[in-house]
Amino acid sequence: MVMLGDLLAAARDHAEQLHRWLQACDPDFAEEIAAAAARDGQSPTGYVRAAVADFARHAGEEDWATLVSNLRESQDPGTICLLAMVHWRMTLPVCAHHVGSGR
Repeated sequence: MVMLGDLLAAARDHAEQLHRWLQACDPDFAEEIAAAAARDGQSPTGYVRAAVADFARHAGEEDWATLVSNLRESQDPGTICLLAMVHWRMTLPVCAHHVGSGR
């Protein structure tokens, strides 16, 4: 079972490992992340880190409640948590102020 802290440490210390993990976990989503990261002028790893930070700072009560509900039923909470946070960030409306600045 992968824990969120392990994934974040991999993102911080070994960008290539995180990218390989994303590709193995969900190749189509990994490509979406790479495209979103490129649009924001970031690496996929930087995008994932920003998504986690943005979720922690800006997600609403309903977003957190959904995440916690999904975690309760999961055998792999780290993966579920990370992917949910990235998906949340990818579905945010684009703000002209943040385009190209890492949102």
